[in-house]
Formats: sequence, structure tokens, C-alpha cells
Amino acid sequence: MKTPIFTGSAVALVTPFTEHGVDFPRLAELVEYHIENHTDAIVVCGTTGEPSTMPDAEHKEVMRFVVEKVAKRIPVIAGTGSNDTSHAIELSTYAEEIGADGVLVVAPYYNKTTQKGLCAHIKAIAASISIPMILYNIPGRTGGLGFSLETLKELAKLPNVVGVKEATGDLAFAADIAAQTDLNIYAGNDDIIVPIMSLGGKGVISVVANIMPKETHDICALFEEGKIAESRNLFLKILDLVHALFIEVNPIPIKTAMNLMGFEMGKLRMPLCDMTEENLEKLKNTLKAHNLLK
Repeated sequence: MKTPIFTGSAVALVTPFTEHGVDFPRLAELVEYHIENHTDAIVVCGTTGEPSTMPDAEHKEVMRFVVEKVAKRIPVIAGTGSNDTSHAIELSTYAEEIGADGVLVVAPYYNKTTQKGLCAHIKAIAASISIPMILYNIPGRTGGLGFSLETLKELAKLPNVVGVKEATGDLAFAADIAAQTDLNIYAGNDDIIVPIMSLGGKGVISVVANIMPKETHDICALFEEGKIAESRNLFLKILDLVHALFIEVNPIPIKTAMNLMGFEMGKLRMPLCDMTEENLEKLKNTLKAHNLLK
């Protein structure tokens, strides 16, 4: 198995916004909150952080700010994927320059490509940096384009491609990755943390960790310690909350939940919008059931 960038819970960090841009003081508070609550790594500018609405200058500034605030206390993984290979290279090389511990790279979306093109895309990015890369396999956000098993086997030959964020929800496919590659596997969906770890996975890149950082860390840590029943029970205890956080497209529910809880994350950027009243009520009730909201 390749050396992992992290083991445990990496939060897919929400980005706080004001009407004028990123709320950097609030972002600094979030960094400290996660370190204090035992989050094992931070993913900045992943899907949950709304990077697709960020101009390049803002995207780079958010990555730099988080790397500097964390100051090597835990690993920082920068979301640098793009459907334009040259753009992904630009973001990835910048992430390395500012001291990120790794990058998270999604398959190209909208224009998509073939598996041959996907291999070429990742190989070009990997060749431009020396820091490790986690591949992000989420066909639901990439027009159905995912990493095939053969593609993952080929990309695993690259020394700095060290892991995959597996968000297909297909546990049989995850088992094949574990059986046929030396990639570190991370749950890309919070509802499969324990199942992925049962296959040898190293943890999760998590949305729910934004509001339950210690619990998400504990699920992973308990499993790693061999306390399987305790890990499973904690996982099952928060599963209804996980489902509530995906009742609408991510990150609408998690950012809404954080605002309800007083984190003051600001508004979602369009085209993301407010939740429907029906779903908002369901989210509020679930938060209350977990004593996260009065």
C-alpha cells in the first residue's frame, strides 16, 4: 500500500462568504475549530467549498490562506481539478508552491473524455507536481465519467497518485480497487465510511465532519484501533444526519445547517439556492434530534 496523505477524517471544508467575497476571519476560525476537534486533515476548495464559483485569484487565495493557517499541524489537501488539463496543472503547481500536502483531482466534467483521455489528463497533472494526488471518482458530478478499474490500475503506477476518493457508492467496485491496486481508498460519501474501512480504506473525505468533526474522527479512529462495534455503532447513530445533509445537492444542506447552528457561513453562491421549506424543516428536525439545534 502506498503511503497515505492522511488516515481518518478529512473535512471537505465549507467556504464562508460575505457579499463581497470570502470571509477570511471566519475561515480562520473554522481551521482552528477542526484542529481542536481532532479532524485529521482538511480538504480546501473541494466540491463542498464551492470552488466552481470562485475566480482563479480567489480560489488560489483560499488555498494559500488555509495552508498558512494550518501551518502543518494537519495535512491540507487542495482541490485542484478542472475539465481543462492546463488549468488543473496551473492550480496543482500553485498548490505545491504554497505548501499543500497533496491535491484532490476530479475527472473532467462537461466536456468529459474517454478513459484514454482521462489517463492522459491525470498523467499530465501528476507529472507537473511532486506532491501526492488523490483521484476523485464521482460520476454523478462529471456527466457519468468515472475512473474505470483498468484506468485506476494504470494510474496507480504513477508514484504520486496515492489514493482515490471513492464516491460511486458501489462497494463491489471499491472492493475491486482494494484487491487490484495499492491505492489508499477514502469514502467519498459519508454513508459508507465503515463499509469502505472494512475493505481496508483509510478513512473519509467528509461533509458531515463540518458539524460533527470529533464524531467523524472517532468513527475512523475506533475502526483503526480494532474497536469495530463501537465504530459501527457511532456511524449508525449519525446516519440519519448524513442522509439529511444530502436531501438536496451538496453543499446546500451542510451550509444551511451551519448557518442554523450559528457558524455564520454566509449565503450559497448561485446557481445554488435556498432549500425548499419542506426539506429545511426536515433538516432542522434532524439537527434538533442530534442536539445541534435548539
